[in-house]
Amino acid sequence: MKTILSKTAVAALAVAFASEAAATEWNVSVWGKRRAFTEHVERLAELVSEKTNGEFTMNISYGGLSKNRENLDGISIGAFEMAQFCAGYHRDKNPTITVLELPFLGVNTLAEEVAVSHAVYGHPAVQADLARWNAKLLMTSPMPQYNIVGTGDARDELGEFDGMRVRATGGIGKAFEAVGGVPTSVTATEAYNAMESGVVDTVAFAQHAHLAFRTIDIADWWTENLNPGTVNCPVVVNTDAYDALSDSEREALDSSVDEAIAHYLENYGELLTRWDGILEEKGVERVTLSDDELAQFRAIAADPIREQWINDMSAQGIPAQELYDLVQITLAAQR
Repeated sequence: MKTILSKTAVAALAVAFASEAAATEWNVSVWGKRRAFTEHVERLAELVSEKTNGEFTMNISYGGLSKNRENLDGISIGAFEMAQFCAGYHRDKNPTITVLELPFLGVNTLAEEVAVSHAVYGHPAVQADLARWNAKLLMTSPMPQYNIVGTGDARDELGEFDGMRVRATGGIGKAFEAVGGVPTSVTATEAYNAMESGVVDTVAFAQHAHLAFRTIDIADWWTENLNPGTVNCPVVVNTDAYDALSDSEREALDSSVDEAIAHYLENYGELLTRWDGILEEKGVERVTLSDDELAQFRAIAADPIREQWINDMSAQGIPAQELYDLVQITLAAQR
């Protein structure tokens, strides 16, 4: 009997150890704090755990694993398995996806932003671009068009942007530069201090970021309709970690992306419906630029910056025109 019990106990222990060894745990590097911008990552982790009965879990770290500008580097060396980053933080490392940060692309909704982003992510040149960093593109972090908050007198004419120090990255920064602004690419987490100390006069963000990084708390005004563009922020996974997943784990991950994005869109939509109340509560003036001012902004910034981007990227061997056309074709199909 003792022998039987002993063998049974050993077998039970073996099963327990095997189950423990089979469990997969990923570290995920994001930054700031949990907010609308990270809700799809949070939901993805929940779905994957549910679908695998807790055998595949994700530990989401807000700044504990890496600085936001270094997340792609961390992915490349396998310091963590998943990360979020923004293309404008290091344009030279991910030149192909900067097509999505060109000013005045014509994207009007978050659903359209998802469609164009995922179409571009699926292009072979883009996948090869990110493969240099051992990164596989998983999903986007769709954001609405950026607008600026500022201190002091409101700026509702392009002439007032001349010399304006603005926190803006990527194509948005280029757009402001084209009308005389002075863009600086301080990170999102540094934006409040930069604005408070007077390093910048204005900050360009989507609504959730103005709220999460508290720039709205010290703002005197907000542009309602400037809409110069947005920043593209993918979620990527380390290719080796992805390839090491079992078939069932990989299926759990891949099949959860659409639902995670749907959750993100619903959550962000709720934020947008509350935005007017937030502005009123904080006493922030709403600034509307005239149609003539906006048309002038587009004429100065949109076409020249796009053509320059296409020329520069083409010179690097990137199918720039093809990527830009893909965005426009996808927009037309989405509508």
